[in-house]
Amino acid sequence: MSRLAEKLALARINWGLILLTLLLAVLGLVNLYSASAVRLGDGISVAEHFQRQCQWVLAGFFCMLLCMFIDYRKLVSSAEILLLLSLGLLILALFIGGGPGGVRRWLFLGPLSFQPGEAVKISVMLAAAKYLARGKELLGWKELGITLLIGLVPSVLVHKQPDLGTAVSIMLILGGMMLYRGVEPRILKAGLIILAIMPLLAVKLVIPNLLDYQRERIVGFVNPEQAGPDAVYQHKQARIAIGSGQMWGKGYLEGTQSKLRFLPARHTDFAVAVFGEEWGFAGSVVLLAVFCLFLLSIYATAREARDRFGSMFTAGIFFYFFWQIFINMGMVLGMMPVVGIPLPFISYGGSATMVNFCLVGLALNISMRRFVFRAA
Repeated sequence: MSRLAEKLALARINWGLILLTLLLAVLGLVNLYSASAVRLGDGISVAEHFQRQCQWVLAGFFCMLLCMFIDYRKLVSSAEILLLLSLGLLILALFIGGGPGGVRRWLFLGPLSFQPGEAVKISVMLAAAKYLARGKELLGWKELGITLLIGLVPSVLVHKQPDLGTAVSIMLILGGMMLYRGVEPRILKAGLIILAIMPLLAVKLVIPNLLDYQRERIVGFVNPEQAGPDAVYQHKQARIAIGSGQMWGKGYLEGTQSKLRFLPARHTDFAVAVFGEEWGFAGSVVLLAVFCLFLLSIYATAREARDRFGSMFTAGIFFYFFWQIFINMGMVLGMMPVVGIPLPFISYGGSATMVNFCLVGLALNISMRRFVFRAA
């Protein structure tokens, strides 16, 4: 890219998306401070989670800047290599990975650890965007099958860790990308029929093959009366926390469900319940509005991208954030079973935070170059 093109790209930086991202990151840190803090007499002791997340946010911000200034079109040729590399890391995690409760989701490099399952989402989106960018016709059965195959192998490996939430989210992202690309009417009709009978298929084929705790969570969501107390405890405590916040909330650092440790996973999957308890319905509406503006900015970038790959990849970024926000909030409100999907920028997590910032950086990359191709 020429110097003129670079100057034009810098002038087209999407400052709105940057500000929304930083606002969400700050809200996440403020909420995590409260979720991880423990009262000691009249004071507050900040847990290690908050200190670590500050470091991850700072590192993620610099990764976002790095992703902004590397021409995203150079990623096209590396899509397959990155996908194979991420698959190798997933396989490695199954053998030498670790984590609480005997799971194998993390790889450890000395004091550092990361989840290959989070990074694989980027490589899957890159490979799918490269394939879907080809041709001008609506997607047929062949294109549909190849696109699903790109995500099927990573999803199976992630599910083996086990991490059902990430496995499901990979396939949902691909589904969103294909709908954005456009499918033949007959395929759309067939998809609606499959969606209608999906609950029956899940009961017959999927649920019997799940792990005990995964099956118990689904039973607890569908029929709480037949489930054990552990299966419905998280949903119950989350609803109590959010409901007790009422309209204006109990006030910052005044939430009882989190401070008395009734609310499980209050710094990770159920972080938004802490926010709802302390800031109430009004604060939750503000948080949801920020997320909506954030998603709208990414969607606008996808629509305005001047090349098909950039548009498809940004669509993947949009659905990555959309499904995580939708599923996490639905889970906390008791509208979905617990599947272990964090809320972007709000939930604690180093790998997820880094991936979030990198994806925003790539969206900014595509946005700032959408007017400069002719000057290149």
